[in-house]
Amino acid sequence: MKKRWMILLFCGLFLTALIGYTVKFLRENDKPKVVVVLKELDSQYWKIVKGGVEKGFRDFDIDGKIFATHDGFAEEQNDILKNILKEKPDVVIVAPISASNIPILKEFDKNNIPVLLVDTNDLWENKTSYIGTDNFELGRKAGELLASQLQPGDEVALPLFDGFLTNQVFSERINGVKYSLEDAGVTVLVDTIKLRDELSSVKKAMTNILQDHPDVKGVFAVNDIIALSVFEVTKEHGYKIPIVGADGVIEMVDLIEDGTLTSTIAQNPYDMGYISVETAVKVIKGEKVAKNIDTGIDIITKDNAKQKLDFLKQLLK
Repeated sequence: MKKRWMILLFCGLFLTALIGYTVKFLRENDKPKVVVVLKELDSQYWKIVKGGVEKGFRDFDIDGKIFATHDGFAEEQNDILKNILKEKPDVVIVAPISASNIPILKEFDKNNIPVLLVDTNDLWENKTSYIGTDNFELGRKAGELLASQLQPGDEVALPLFDGFLTNQVFSERINGVKYSLEDAGVTVLVDTIKLRDELSSVKKAMTNILQDHPDVKGVFAVNDIIALSVFEVTKEHGYKIPIVGADGVIEMVDLIEDGTLTSTIAQNPYDMGYISVETAVKVIKGEKVAKNIDTGIDIITKDNAKQKLDFLKQLLK
């Protein structure tokens, strides 16, 4: 009798555990499946985007995956997307490296899988939405920020690589900053060079500008990696001038917080990641979403630099 009772108890416990596991499996299986493909994950900027995506996965109870290239080439991103297409997620979120990624994204559309673009927009009309920065507006505000610290007739340096003008993100920023600076009567000096090693090329371009135009009064850099290299050159040559970047990474904000630089423009990569997941959830629910969702920009000054730094360091620790 006791043996039979023990067998029944064991069977009951086993059945309870099995039912619990099955319910949990079904619940997890019912979660929306969202896949995010970023350009890379080595830089601080993309780690911040990833942080926003992961917070979105947790908040909205998403069965989510994040992929990124190792080399930053469009071909590798295409291979990643081809494999994801076979998994048939509910939504795919992509930061396209170039226009050559659009043909494979069209295959998602043909399979009724909505495609959200994050960080980098494309004119492809069948994308469900673009979540990111209005880069012309970023450039325009960066130009206003620089102009507010200068006088009409002053010269501002804009060191570029030859490929920047064909990069949609950078070209929009360049057009925006030129618009504001020229409107304020500030002269924009452009030094375009062939791209080799990025950091050494930036330093060479900036050194050339300072040699040819020793009266330069400010610099706009299309991203913070370039801005930080520019700062090294100006420091070496004894210049203390405003330098405005575009991403708001820790090293750049540090220079604002300690008073070395006066101000800069910052995108909101964390918000890009989070809002892209939030938008994916709305799409899955059948809600209508805007074709373009502007994640805004921040002007970083001494007044708010510490708050920004604390957030970034907490996120990336």
